[in-house]
Amino acid sequence: MNNSNFKIEKKKIDDLAVLSISGYLDAHTSPLLEQELEKSVKDGCYKIIVNFSDLDYISSAGLGVFMAFIEDVRQNGGDIKLTNMKEKVFAVFDLLGFPLLFDILNEEDEAITKFQGN
Repeated sequence: MNNSNFKIEKKKIDDLAVLSISGYLDAHTSPLLEQELEKSVKDGCYKIIVNFSDLDYISSAGLGVFMAFIEDVRQNGGDIKLTNMKEKVFAVFDLLGFPLLFDILNEEDEAITKFQGN
């Protein structure tokens, strides 16, 4: 399994941070995502969208990264919204009850609209 194909692209839309992740998110690559989320939080950006459209695989280590940050972000009036998941990636989230904890949306645009509507 080639981990070097994990990538994060970051863009800002007003006060939102949008992270587009691709490849494999597992124990080897999750620290990269951790660093990006940490950066956003340090910069005072608590409205975070993670777009999964090009993510092919996620492990429990990858899931743990989201759990590590969600409370912090919400205490600061923000949220981490997850969008554009492939079915097999969503299945992993679903299995662990994540849809109850996280706002999981079909499209990035929906997440942007939800954030801006608040």
